[in-house]
Amino acid sequence: QVQLVESGGGSVQAGGSLRLSCAASESIYNYYMGWFRLAPGKERQGIAGVESDGSTTYADSVKGRFTISKDNAKNTLYLQMNSLKPEDTVMYYCAEDRLWWWLLTKYKYWGQGTQVTVYS
Repeated sequence: QVQLVESGGGSVQAGGSLRLSCAASESIYNYYMGWFRLAPGKERQGIAGVESDGSTTYADSVKGRFTISKDNAKNTLYLQMNSLKPEDTVMYYCAEDRLWWWLLTKYKYWGQGTQVTVYS
């Protein structure tokens, strides 16, 4: 059973930056991974994904501000978040699977989430 643990969330002023990390219990080399976020009363939304070859995809809401990357040697996925806005205040989750689900919420393994709060 793969375990994913997110970290790096916190509070930041609007316009600031945070970097989220997602540590996996096993090698992520052949896995497809993604970052998702969940606002109260809304469905989980995919915001960034990375394929096993390193190709990336982003939701329009974060394109140009967020960057997804992974370090296979450290079994860790990252999300660099710049130019943060108050509406980015939600829980962020990482996910992985051996299948590519793009930004859909069909990934098999999920972390427990990390809270990001952006204040104006």
